[in-house]
Amino acid sequence: MSLNDNLVNPNNRSLGPKAARRLSNTTKSIPMMDSITPRWLLSFLPWVSTEAGVYRVNKVIDDSNEGMCSDNIGEHCIPQNYMDYNCNPKEYTLNIIQTILKINSQVSDIFNSPINQKQEQMRLTIEKMREKQECELVNNSEFGLLASVDPSMRIPPRKGTPTPDDLDDLLATVWKKPAFFLAHPKAIAAFTRECTCRGVPPVTVNIFGSPFVTWRGVPMVPCDKVKIDSLGNTCILLMRVGEREQGVIGLHQPGVPGECQVPSLSVHFGGIDDMGIMSYIMTLYYGLAVLTNDALGMLENVNIGHYYDYE
Repeated sequence: MSLNDNLVNPNNRSLGPKAARRLSNTTKSIPMMDSITPRWLLSFLPWVSTEAGVYRVNKVIDDSNEGMCSDNIGEHCIPQNYMDYNCNPKEYTLNIIQTILKINSQVSDIFNSPINQKQEQMRLTIEKMREKQECELVNNSEFGLLASVDPSMRIPPRKGTPTPDDLDDLLATVWKKPAFFLAHPKAIAAFTRECTCRGVPPVTVNIFGSPFVTWRGVPMVPCDKVKIDSLGNTCILLMRVGEREQGVIGLHQPGVPGECQVPSLSVHFGGIDDMGIMSYIMTLYYGLAVLTNDALGMLENVNIGHYYDYE
């Protein structure tokens, strides 16, 4: 029996819930948004601070062993060699995501309790900006992960669907301290089905308080920004990360003027117009750099479409 059942009871002579609710307060949630994701890529990437928004990647021109001295034990040998540097190193300039948030001053004056309207508008806008940031880090045609994979680090699948053999091949390609795989959740599901069919279900570990599927001890990080085309084709990335490891790094500039909630995100008041509309200019500075070609590999054109044909 619900609270509203006695509204239709002719014998009910007490104050009904429908009328009583007019004198009571409701418990309200903050605004929910379906498009918010965990954005694990932003958490797994190590972030490096830039000076003046520019990061320069210096590289050795030729690091082969030719010219180094090697001789028998006991014989005098003086090695003579040096490492030459690239005179035109690549520079990464921070990119921006910028928007103008508009808030009616009457709304923030009158309808500001129990939930702060300005605070919630900014929170939701920042969520959208961070979603866009992760998408650009994966898909941007100039600096995104997909565009930064060297041709020598791209490998095809053995039979179309992602299999344990394919991920072993990818691990053999990025073999120097691989940090994590990055793939669409459906690609990870397709891979785990292949593993289960072969009787080798992958191990799950807890990272950041959440479960992650692993393969050979390397976590598989889900990211819905890795696209799946209409034919069910996608890719799986594997990367080494960090400056010390000559891997993939995120770039930002924390401490910018007007920094708000997120490092490298600034908020500046843009004034109030004649209609009482307040403007806030919100800017997020970020970038990504692949320090060496062998830090990022891709299993490309894996197909997962047939898993979902019958669903």
